[in-house]
Amino acid sequence: MRVRARPVAAAMPLLALLAALLACAAPAVAQAPMQISPPATATKPTTSTKATPHREAPRRVKPTAIRPPQAPVRPTPTAPATQAPAATAGHEPDLAYGAYQRGYYLTAFAEATKRINEKGDPKAMTLIAELYANGLGVPNNDTEAVKWYSLAAERGDRDAMFALAMFRLGGRGGPRDVNEATRLLAEAAKLGHAAATYDLGLMYLEGNQFPQDVARAAQLFQMAAKAGNPEAQYALATLYKDGRGVPQNTGEATRLMGLAAQADLIDAEVEYAIALFNGTGVAKDEPAAVAMLRKAALRGNPIAQDRLARVLAAGRGVPAPDPVAATMWHLIAKAGGANDTSLDDFVAKQTPEVRAEGEKRAKPWLEVIKASHS
Repeated sequence: MRVRARPVAAAMPLLALLAALLACAAPAVAQAPMQISPPATATKPTTSTKATPHREAPRRVKPTAIRPPQAPVRPTPTAPATQAPAATAGHEPDLAYGAYQRGYYLTAFAEATKRINEKGDPKAMTLIAELYANGLGVPNNDTEAVKWYSLAAERGDRDAMFALAMFRLGGRGGPRDVNEATRLLAEAAKLGHAAATYDLGLMYLEGNQFPQDVARAAQLFQMAAKAGNPEAQYALATLYKDGRGVPQNTGEATRLMGLAAQADLIDAEVEYAIALFNGTGVAKDEPAAVAMLRKAALRGNPIAQDRLARVLAAGRGVPAPDPVAATMWHLIAKAGGANDTSLDDFVAKQTPEVRAEGEKRAKPWLEVIKASHS
């Protein structure tokens, strides 16, 4: 089970936790009082989301007016004139970012170029880099993206620092350079970039770029978690759960897991649902737990599918046992790699009619899983 990653336009290398740090108890057999347990496999937090330009004003170095390096002919906006974001006191509306948000990428490119030429605006430079990095309105060009990210980073833009760090980690637009990526992450973290702070914490936890320091990792996760980063909330929750780098605190672990679950982090949804079902660090609520397990199961998580099958077989948190649905979810979970001998026995004891109906309902899922493995 892995923390989802949303790197800059491509999958970035993963900075994994040591498996022993986050190992959980083996699955429990359904019995009275029934408990469902966290997955036995280690969870490995990964690098964070892509940097998205925004209008928040960071600390900046005084910009020097420049023109775009090797800029193409200024494109003609294809979008109709749009209403600019409302200006606040002392701030002019950001037409470039407003166009970007609406998907008018040529307009965004033109407005950002104008702001760079007139004001040397580093946020506009980051926006141009994003367009090149993702091929939005202009052809994808990692070399140009790196130029613009570098210019913006030199002028103090934390989003550019983070995006450039992701490029250095992935070897996009130039050779892979972990040391430079680390430096950029540290600079962005100093400026309050939550995802950079989280990734820096992973580096301290893994202990490759720095001497391993779980306490320092926890501090960085706390900073990123307070800023609303769900991956950091989840990683910090696992540290509180196991008492690594912070005092063991089941209630705080569950609270943080709940915050990450609210942000749709699927692994957090699964573990928070299990905590709700068992009443671990939170008031016991079996129906709410089943609803959350169902949500994660429908999103394709094998652990959620397995635990949902268990509670449906036992009739816990639902009006009555549902052997057909339990059979269906067990078959789907098993195809996804979540083996469960207790549910094998349960399905084997069902009538041929129940098994046939469960297999029929599972068939579309099984076909998709098979195709994904081929």
